[in-house]
Formats: sequence, structure tokens, C-alpha cells
Amino acid sequence: MTFSATTVLVLALIAAVIVAIGMWAYSTANRLDRLHVRSDQSWQALEGALARRAVVARAVAMAIAGPVSDPALAEQARALTALAGRAERAGRPDRETVENQLSVALSGIDIAQLRPQLVAELADAEARVLIARRFHNDAVRDTLALRTRRPVRILHLGGTAPLPTYFEITERVTPAASTGLAVDTIRTSARVVLLDERDRVLLMRGHDPVTPDISFWFTIGGGVEPGETLRGAAVRELWEETGHRADPAALRGPIWRRVAVFPFNGELIRAEELFFALRVLSYEPEPGNLTAIERRSITGHRWCAPADILALEASGEIVYPYHLDELLTEAVAASSGASDPEVRSIR
Repeated sequence: MTFSATTVLVLALIAAVIVAIGMWAYSTANRLDRLHVRSDQSWQALEGALARRAVVARAVAMAIAGPVSDPALAEQARALTALAGRAERAGRPDRETVENQLSVALSGIDIAQLRPQLVAELADAEARVLIARRFHNDAVRDTLALRTRRPVRILHLGGTAPLPTYFEITERVTPAASTGLAVDTIRTSARVVLLDERDRVLLMRGHDPVTPDISFWFTIGGGVEPGETLRGAAVRELWEETGHRADPAALRGPIWRRVAVFPFNGELIRAEELFFALRVLSYEPEPGNLTAIERRSITGHRWCAPADILALEASGEIVYPYHLDELLTEAVAASSGASDPEVRSIR
């Protein structure tokens, strides 16, 4: 039995299509598996943050009950303790409801009655919950976006793994969750510790347009726009300020969290900054799309080793974040790791 050249060509094309579909299905299944792992890990991190907030809420309840026999405060303390206990025991279906009830109860606390250390601990616990929730929901969104595609559903590439679900909790801005100061702008910022092959970090030099004679150095980054993820904001700011296009999945972190209150362009700004680490080959930055205010305030850049950072500080110029020369070791380790480290607070 012989085959014509046309038949052979058709069979070869069919085989090529089957192989291509098989390779696509294999890579998609692997990607889905990684996304499910990421969703599970982000939920575990969120659970840890919620558990810590419950512990802090119980400490707040003990503080407001105190030695003073005020029936109203005693009742508020009992309710807060009960909600903290319910939050720790609640299953996944009821967790959102109970955690939001706890948020409402914490909103009713007069933080003036608390020690400053406890106020700071409560603020940090609430901030960690909000950060963990955002990252969990980002992971859920990415997983669902792939799982719900028609070819993926038809070929059952998601297997039997249950679909992950979003976790919604009220985000609030109160003195407990911020600083108690009257600020003009409150924002979340995504920043990038950009490292080259020599473990140097790229720093930008700039100044406040209101005080152009005072310069300072800072990492790449800026405010998160409405509807934008932290990773999306980080890679956008990286391109806008240096012209480098990065894959959001290549970012490691966030590795650090920093809350800063500072004046800029006539306003007092409170920024919650989340730092990612990213390794690249050294290049000469060329801004991709600076805003008008950035064109006025950014005046230079430099790849800096720890010794260079110390030299800048010795010359009287400020480098943000503080102690960056000491922190770079953490960023280098994170940029080379396969998983995201636990975020920690810095100055």
C-alpha cells in the first residue's frame, strides 16, 4: 500500500497539529498547577495575617477593659473578644462575614485609650491583612482567568481541583490603620529594588519641586492606579522611569513594607510602599513615559553598591528606604529565589 505525496503531507500536518495541541495542553496544565499552588499559598498567608489580627484584637479588648469599671467599655471588650474567637474558629464559608464584623468592631475602638505600641501593632496587623488579601485575590483572579477559558474547560486541564474564591474584607483608613495625621493624599505604592549582575541597585535622584535645592535618592516606583495590581504598577513604573519592560511574574515579593508620611509638591502624603526585587542585566535607563511632575522632580540615576550608598549618605544626601546598604543582601537573596519571601516592615 502506497501513499501519495498529498496524503503524506496531510498526515504530517495532522500529526503536527496534534503535537502542538499536546504541548499546549501540557504547558497549560503545568501553569494551572502553579497557579493553584500560588492560590493555596496566598490563602495560607492570608489566614496567618487574619490569625495575627485576632490575637491583636484580643489584646486591644484587654486594654480597653482595663482596671476602670466602665460598663460600656466592658461590653465593647467582651464583644471584641467574642468576635476574635469566632474569627479564629470560623470555617472558610463564614470567614468573610466574621472578619468583616471584627473589622467593624475594631473601627469602633477609640485608639486614644490605647498605648502607642498597641496602636502601632494594630495598624501593622490590619495592614498585613489588607496586603495578604490583595495578593490572594490577585492569585485567584489569575487562576480563574485561565481555568474558565473554553479550551481549558473542554480538555479538563484543571483536573479536579476546586475553583479558588475571592476574599473580600472592608478596607478602611482610620488613625489606627494610618498615623493619626491629617494628610492630603493616601496611596499605596509599588516599588522595585532593581539589581544588576553585580548586585548593584538602580537608584533615581530627585527633589521636591517645592524645595529643588534638597536632593534625595530612591528606588523605582510609584502609586498604584485604580484597578491596577501591585505587580502591574511595579512593572509600569519600571518602564515609565527607566524604559525597561519586565514580566510581572519575574518580580519577587513584596519583600518589604514601608509606611512613609512626607510632603511633596505642596501636599502631605501618606504612602504604604511595597517593595519587589528584580534581577536584570545592567543597562542605561531611558525613561519610557515620565509624567509632568516626574520630569520636573527626577534629575538623575545611578547603579549603586552598598559602598556607593554609604558615600551618598556621607555627602549629605538622603537615600530611601533608610539603611538600604544593609537591606540589599535581603533583596539579592530574594531576587535569586524561586518563591516569594515573607514581607517585613522597614523604615
